[in-house]
Amino acid sequence: MTATEKKSNNLDDAQVLREIKNALNGLKFGSVEIAVHNGQVVQIERKEKFRLVTANQ
Repeated sequence: MTATEKKSNNLDDAQVLREIKNALNGLKFGSVEIAVHNGQVVQIERKEKFRLVTANQ
């Protein structure tokens, strides 16, 4: 798993919301976690789950 660091100096609310929307985009099963520190979003984490279906099912 990789992490992408983005400069967050004074991101406005619209930019933060765009990042959250990007994390949700295309997500079928999983979660998006938003970490807040001192009233500011400091991290957005996306966890995606894949279900493998066998030929017998």
